[in-house]
Amino acid sequence: MKILFIGDIVGKPGRRAVRELLPTMVADNKIDLVIANCENAASGFGVTREIVEELFGYGIDVLTSGNHIWDKREVLEFIEDYETLLRPANYPTGTPGWGSVIMPTSSGLHVGVVNLAGRVFMHSLDCPFRCLDEEIQKISAKSHIIVVDFHAEATSEKQALGWFADGRVSAVLGTHTHVQTADDHVMPGGTAYITDVGMTGPFDSVIGTKKEIVLNRFLYQMPNKFDVAKGDIRLQGVIIDVDEEGGKARDIKRLDTRVGEI
Repeated sequence: MKILFIGDIVGKPGRRAVRELLPTMVADNKIDLVIANCENAASGFGVTREIVEELFGYGIDVLTSGNHIWDKREVLEFIEDYETLLRPANYPTGTPGWGSVIMPTSSGLHVGVVNLAGRVFMHSLDCPFRCLDEEIQKISAKSHIIVVDFHAEATSEKQALGWFADGRVSAVLGTHTHVQTADDHVMPGGTAYITDVGMTGPFDSVIGTKKEIVLNRFLYQMPNKFDVAKGDIRLQGVIIDVDEEGGKARDIKRLDTRVGEI
């Protein structure tokens, strides 16, 4: 089974990359399931109902998110309308929305997708490690293929969760920093791992934002509005090859494709 995970989609340029590149990627790589992080899809902050529908219309099966999921207040009005639009599962009990989903695929198999958020240099949520234990127990009764989006800042926390989950899930994929790391590998227990899958959007930028705005913030420490950049649009992510019988990863491959290359 082939699973494509698309790194944080940033604004209109990121959505353009998905629209133009995804169909060929799916066809060429015989992808069975597409997952993407959407928390920056609406002008860099949050997501709207219209954009959720747009991304699902491009062929994405599951949308994950992170700490920016609540940036557009309207999300509270629709997040529970979509079981395939996830927010981190380790938000406190009673938080709107879902933290995991079990998705059917065309092959007849089901894939569990879990969304978690880190706590180092981020908001203090419930423990992602203990939460993952609970999610694995819940999902494993129906599927032995489980993909985890760990939306976290600290490399150490991401690596620790990878070791914690090794052999119990198919993949632990880091998101949030928008910078793709070169440590994609299959861990000893059969879990595909990467510290950060990267960003889908404009790379003539500082992690998706116009360079001059970010430079002014660093130079003068004055508040200003962050606008999404426009140039050098790419889609970053990973393709995971999973053994259908045991749920172990056989391979993980990084993607970094510019709009216009395929």
